[in-house]
Amino acid sequence: MTGYRFTDYFETQVLRKRPYLRREWCIAVVRNPARVEAQSTQRWRFWAPIAELGGRYLRVVTLADMVTIHNAFPDRGFRP
Repeated sequence: MTGYRFTDYFETQVLRKRPYLRREWCIAVVRNPARVEAQSTQRWRFWAPIAELGGRYLRVVTLADMVTIHNAFPDRGFRP
């Protein structure tokens, strides 16, 4: 997990609301995304399927540096 960081929001809010999420999954999504999009808020969205989530896509949001992970959640509306 070298080189990746997590915001305080991720540590205190995201993991509290979604305790099943793994930091390793978030890093894997950022490293090997199926899709990447810039947000208007100087953040980036990454999507990739996670086998442990039944193949559902995990959306990971990073800050502008693309290495600080801010949010993550299974994206039910994502279509590859």
